[in-house]
Amino acid sequence: MTPASSTDAIVIGGGPAGAAIAINLARSGRAVELIEQSAAAHHKVCGEFLSLEAIACLDRLGIDPSALGAAPIHGVRLSAQREIAASDLPFRALSLTRRSLDEALLQQAAASGAKLFRGHRVDSIAQSDTNWTATLSNQDRHSAPTAFLATGKHDLAGHRRSPGKQNDLVAFKMYFRPTRAQQRALEGWVELFLFPGGYGGLQLVEQAQAILCFVVNRRQLRAPKGDGQSRRWPALLDHLLRHSDLLAERLDGAHPLLTKPLALSFIPYGLLFSHAQPGLWRLGDQAAVIPSFTGDGISIALHSAQRAAELFARGADAVTFARRLCSELSAPVSLATTLSRLMVAAPALAQLARFWPGALCHLARRTRIPNSAWRNRAFATRA
Repeated sequence: MTPASSTDAIVIGGGPAGAAIAINLARSGRAVELIEQSAAAHHKVCGEFLSLEAIACLDRLGIDPSALGAAPIHGVRLSAQREIAASDLPFRALSLTRRSLDEALLQQAAASGAKLFRGHRVDSIAQSDTNWTATLSNQDRHSAPTAFLATGKHDLAGHRRSPGKQNDLVAFKMYFRPTRAQQRALEGWVELFLFPGGYGGLQLVEQAQAILCFVVNRRQLRAPKGDGQSRRWPALLDHLLRHSDLLAERLDGAHPLLTKPLALSFIPYGLLFSHAQPGLWRLGDQAAVIPSFTGDGISIALHSAQRAAELFARGADAVTFARRLCSELSAPVSLATTLSRLMVAAPALAQLARFWPGALCHLARRTRIPNSAWRNRAFATRA
């Protein structure tokens, strides 16, 4: 029989969901080990949008995004070839790189009492008797009765997620230094743009940088015949600029800050994971994946960690948690996935926003975690 572990829980993955659950557990007196494969802060493929709910969750965790340099966001613009519509957001929002946010959360987890292990990935996790044991790439092993799987959009061997409802999109991300004039034009806005085969967004983050994030379907991604792999990114960016006058204007004179874009090839949009294994709690993108245009991914990650901490403290199991989270997220994730499919398949439908000025604001509300899921939390009334 496997000996009892002195550790109450292991957390695999140090992104927003993993760091948040580690902070919550450590603050409640639990012995928790947090395993993060990166040895230092780094960029990730993520839209880096913080909604009202995410900001409030971070406040509870002791993180102030504004103090980290987060850029304020007050409105959204939608464009195809040209601008279609613009609207103020119905909530306060900020924009902060995952490089800055994740590092602040990891440091807060360590300061709260969690044991932080960095620099080695988890190769596998298996259950034996009463413990879950994670085996790292350096062959170290960490065991506890409970494991929280928070590896974001990357699956762990043997615990792959289902394909979701829309999984033919590839994500790209690039940082730019815009000109001063374009920085002023972009300040306070998220600009969403549609193009044949995909959609994306542009917004400012800290240090006057702009991030361009977009998804494109695999058919559009295929390089032209005779074109080499090295030409794929320039050809793809040219495709975007030819189909978005507003994006072309924003990037005119902008300086790219990475030698090549960040990319991610498998994103199971529409995933809602409800069939948990006893003792293994899936958080963030391991539990639910909402299309990126909503900007609610970080909010869902933080919410899943908070909900897991609450239920874990009450003695609930992973199965109860998974069902509860799916119930809370089903409506926004389903609606957002339907909209995502339409945006890729029939971008011309976005022209309807010209005739309904409040559409962007309405959809922003409908694709967020419902207020009912935040009840009994002080910030719910501020939405």
